[in-house]
Amino acid sequence: MPEHDLALLVDAAYEAGRIATGFKGPAAQSWDKSDGAGPVTEADLAVNTMLEHRLPKARPDYGWLSEETEDSAERLSKDHVFIVDPIDGTRSFIAGTKTWAHSFAIAKQGIVIAAVIYLPMLDLMYTAAANQGAFLNEKPIHPSDQPNLNDAKILATRHNLDPSHWSGEVPGFKRSHRPSLAYRMALVAQGRFDGMITLHPCWEWDVAAGDLILREAGAICTDKTCKSLQFNNPHPKVNGVVAGGEAVHSQVLSALRPT
Repeated sequence: MPEHDLALLVDAAYEAGRIATGFKGPAAQSWDKSDGAGPVTEADLAVNTMLEHRLPKARPDYGWLSEETEDSAERLSKDHVFIVDPIDGTRSFIAGTKTWAHSFAIAKQGIVIAAVIYLPMLDLMYTAAANQGAFLNEKPIHPSDQPNLNDAKILATRHNLDPSHWSGEVPGFKRSHRPSLAYRMALVAQGRFDGMITLHPCWEWDVAAGDLILREAGAICTDKTCKSLQFNNPHPKVNGVVAGGEAVHSQVLSALRPT
């Protein structure tokens, strides 16, 4: 990894926050994407325009994958690729709440090596680089050591508690939710929650940064079949995400119905 890749992402995140907070969420122009892909706002696109100019200019040999840019197979031939979500939690942004994030990552040969999750409205900057640990506002973070899934605090949508996903009874953990999937992953890396579960396929830009931040914090992050997450796939999705400390992660996977 070039020495300044993480610094490049951090600088871009601060600029993204400046741009996004210049819009008033409920007043920003918004519309629904085609094929049920969710909402987008003029703020998402303004941030994406900045990123698409700034990041590839700094690393012209890197590929590009963004939620708000039409995908191209050109990235598949690149050793490194930017994977970015200009605003993760757009519904939160539109609602005028604070739990939306900028989520930026760089993957090398499918493995994330630099990552930033930034929540400008909460002044939270999560960062990680390969083999260098994970940090919140420059202070090291670590996951919880909760030993019992039934006593755990887990971030998940209600859909994930449907009995069809579980081998027996749904575990009795306490469920919570945050709109931004990247923020959910960061909160687990920070130890504020014991784990997170999302069992449906996830877009790479939603989870790439969180994957590295979790792993560098000391948590375990896999797909729902316990495979390590791989990025820059031809179809840019991963097979769900299960993350947490060692005990919680293991117990979630043991309790899920085999697929």
